[in-house]
Parts: sequence; structure tokens; C-alpha cells
Amino acid sequence: EILNMTIWVVILLGIVVVVAHFLEGITGFGCTVIALPFSILLVGVKIAVPVLTILGWMLALFIVIIDYKHIRFQYFFKIVIMTGIGIPIGLGLFAYASEDLLKFILGLFMIGVAFNGFKSKVSGEANAGEAKCVRSNLVGNSLLFLGGIIHGAFSSGGPFIVLYATKKLEDKTEFRATISLLWLTLNSIIIGFNLVNNLYPKEVGQWIMYMIPFLLLGTLAGNSVHRKISGMIFNYLIYSVLMVSGVVMML
Repeated sequence: EILNMTIWVVILLGIVVVVAHFLEGITGFGCTVIALPFSILLVGVKIAVPVLTILGWMLALFIVIIDYKHIRFQYFFKIVIMTGIGIPIGLGLFAYASEDLLKFILGLFMIGVAFNGFKSKVSGEANAGEAKCVRSNLVGNSLLFLGGIIHGAFSSGGPFIVLYATKKLEDKTEFRATISLLWLTLNSIIIGFNLVNNLYPKEVGQWIMYMIPFLLLGTLAGNSVHRKISGMIFNYLIYSVLMVSGVVMML
């Protein structure tokens, strides 16, 4: 009976991994935020967080390798520097502020950004105005700085970074490759720190082995779709992932 329960948990978690990494294989972001709540219910937070972090690292590495020529390093370094300035503030904020409140506020923001994105697509003029605003150094740097604060608070500053990157990197493959290099860099630091300090439960390695076939399925399917979809559909999908992520964040 215990064996059957384990098999069902593996299958259910595998389905979550396939769906989440299929979406990130297309867009370059969103898999951890979407998969985490469901994964925690299945295997608990101490297994779910490290497993999803390492799987996300693997996916980001795959995208960086196959699309290395499409990475826009000038934007990558700017994102790393500006978010890096905000991260220490977020770490301090996390120590004193309510994590649930922060997640609720971030979820509202993500839904608002997604709604505005859909609305802007209906009006090309509005979209152009928003893009011009984000492209300004002050607004762009502010978004990245806020992204660093939120990422330092609870490792989910992606929406601010995505909002910045969608206006700076209009080519879908450049966007995905550059964002993936960022996640690869951040997750490498997190994984390295946890490994050095022996913070991962021994079961993590076993669960990763279970999930690799599901990761491969989601990644390859997502990458195939990424190559075929139009830029407009890609943008709609980005806002859809943001919308779903925002709802999940607020739960």
C-alpha cells in the first residue's frame, strides 16, 4: 500500500513538473512559482523547494546551451547588478515583514501586470507608451531594483524582471535565453550554498531521479513549441503565465 502511494505521488508530481517546465520551456520563466504550491502538498516544502530549484537549474542550463548565441549580455549584466543591489534589502525585509502579506501583494502586482499586458495588446498605442516608459533608465532600473528586493525577500522577484525584459528584449528567443542565464546564475548560487552547508535532505537526490524523465518531456515539448509560436502568441503566453503565477502566489 505504501509502495502504491509512492508511485501515485511520483506520477502526480511528475504531471506538475511536466506542465510547469513545458511552460518555462516556452517562455523562460514561471515553473517554480506555478509548481511549488502543488509540489508542497505532495512531498512537503523541504523536498519540493530543493527539487524544483535543481530541476529549474537543469532547464535553464539546457536553454542557455542551445540558445547561447541569443543571450544579450549587456542586459543580463545590468539585471544582475541592479537586482543584486536590492537583494540585501529584501533579505532584511523578509526578517521583519509578513511573508504571506508580501506574497499577496506580489500576487496582486503580477495579476495587474498581466491584465495591463492583455489590455495593451488590444491598443497598440498604449503598448507603445508602456514600452517607452519601461525603456527609460529610471523606470527600468527601478523595476530591477524592486525585483532584487522581492527576490531577496522570498526568491520570487521574477515579475519585475520579466516586465523589464519583455520591453527590452522583444525577440522571443533573446528574451528566453537571457532570462534563463539569470535563473541559472541565481540558482547556481542557491544550490552551491545549500550543498556546501549540507542543507538538502538525502531524499532530494532520489526525487530528482524520479522527476528527470518528466523534466525532459516538459522541456523538449516546451522548446518545440517555442520554436513554432509567433511573437504575438509568445507575449500572450507570458502574460498568461504571469496571471496564473499571481493567482497561485496569493493562495
